Amino acid sequence: MNYKYIVGVDEVGRGPLAGPVYVCSAKLAIDNLEGILHGIDVPVRDSKKLTEKMREKWFVYLEQKRKEGLFDYTISSSKASEIDKLGVSVCITGCVNNTLHRLVLDSERKDTLVLLDGGLKAPVEYSQQTIIRGDENEVVIAFASIMAKVLRDRLMTELHTKFPHYSFDEHKGYGTQKHSQAIRNHGVCEEHRVSFLRNIV
Repeated sequence: MNYKYIVGVDEVGRGPLAGPVYVCSAKLAIDNLEGILHGIDVPVRDSKKLTEKMREKWFVYLEQKRKEGLFDYTISSSKASEIDKLGVSVCITGCVNNTLHRLVLDSERKDTLVLLDGGLKAPVEYSQQTIIRGDENEVVIAFASIMAKVLRDRLMTELHTKFPHYSFDEHKGYGTQKHSQAIRNHGVCEEHRVSFLRNIV
């Protein structure tokens, strides 16, 4: 089947000890893809392998393409308390569903192919493919990864001003030795996933 639109879906923040999980769905017309790729001199691949400066450059560029009507995306997130209550996998599934329902119009659905990273799944009404290491191998998934990671990293940096003991601006909530020691020294805050801390506290 020939599709008119392609959507990439990725999540960021599955494993940290603190902060929300973010899911992004990124959408563009297939005919616009080459033009977008040739409009910037920064390579695109898995956002975790790009420098922060490169991710920010892509983010600004894609936001401009969004204003031009050539690219679109939606973000959904689940905070730490929701992850503790429901489990991170359930939260991610809910976020995937939320982003797709907001991004893809009913009239566009039959013309849209959804590409998802890793073990992610879309609701059954979407034409979809799940791709191992999709953020490395599919550009539109890389776009989703970049948008999600930039926005989550910005949030964690902002949270550092509220909870300076934990250095969220450095590790973005991941379980570094410094972060683990800070939890032992200061206890947990409202941004911590208590269900992830059984071996620390």
